[in-house]
Amino acid sequence: MSAKMLSLNQMKQFALQREAFIYYIFFFVLFFFAVILHDTAFLTLSNFMNIVKQTAPLTIMAVGLTFALAVGHIDLSIGSVVALSALVGALLLQHTGIPLAVLGALLVGVTVGLINGLLIERLQVSSLLITLGTMGIITGIARQLTNLESVPVINQDFTYFFGSGKVLGMPILLLWTLIIGGCAYIILKKLAAGRHLLAVGGNPAAARAMGIKVTKIRVYALIASSTAAALAGLLYAGRLHGARYTLGEADLLTVIAAVAIGGTSLFGGRACIVGAILGTWLMGIINNGLILSGFSTNEQMITRGVILVVAVAIGVKEVRNNG
Repeated sequence: MSAKMLSLNQMKQFALQREAFIYYIFFFVLFFFAVILHDTAFLTLSNFMNIVKQTAPLTIMAVGLTFALAVGHIDLSIGSVVALSALVGALLLQHTGIPLAVLGALLVGVTVGLINGLLIERLQVSSLLITLGTMGIITGIARQLTNLESVPVINQDFTYFFGSGKVLGMPILLLWTLIIGGCAYIILKKLAAGRHLLAVGGNPAAARAMGIKVTKIRVYALIASSTAAALAGLLYAGRLHGARYTLGEADLLTVIAAVAIGGTSLFGGRACIVGAILGTWLMGIINNGLILSGFSTNEQMITRGVILVVAVAIGVKEVRNNG
């Protein structure tokens, strides 16, 4: 009897957790579209695989943004990092091999994240303002780099590893999602670094009293966010067989909504990697369902905006309740 009661208590605790919200809404939305789109290809495996592949760069961005939000920072520059890293990788690929092209693209992310982190911490300015400024700078650089021209990617090995490939029948883009998501989950849930991230985001003063190097942790979190965006740029270039300055420019709203709805606090101290991944897939399912239902791009943007507003409202309410 005690074991049964313990199990019931565990189920109740899980149901009350903020992170459980994403599971409920995910299956509700899935069921909703399954009913209204029963006569379409919505419920086919190929459609779901297409959703996973299309949202893979967004998922990687969401995982990276989770680290920044965990320490109480917001990174608005990730969309521009996607474009610049994709262009740098594509340009380098025309003159060098895959390793140097990938390294160059990822260095874009590391550099931007380091600059963001140092500016925020040294100047003690809001991350919203700093990353808004760097977003504009990086966007300008991406536009100037190729004079608004696209850069084709014809290297088949690159497009295989970062786009169209399969491993044991599994799409390579899904594999990237699982690898990056798995590594991030281990860091946040199993390692001391993850506990430090959440401690810094939850109560910086208490974290300092515990001997945690708050500034260093915050800078590392922003580097992780930008580097993930750089990897997303490579995935875009591999899947689309080319790079363009517009890559990632419309992704910021979707990524923030996915992370927020997935259980990560927009104010620091709580992060959920699984929720971020499911939140991105949820946004993909909603977009896919709206397209199959005949909704326009504008209506899809409105829907994403509504989801973000709801997620932020839930987060603000929690902060007030906990305060």
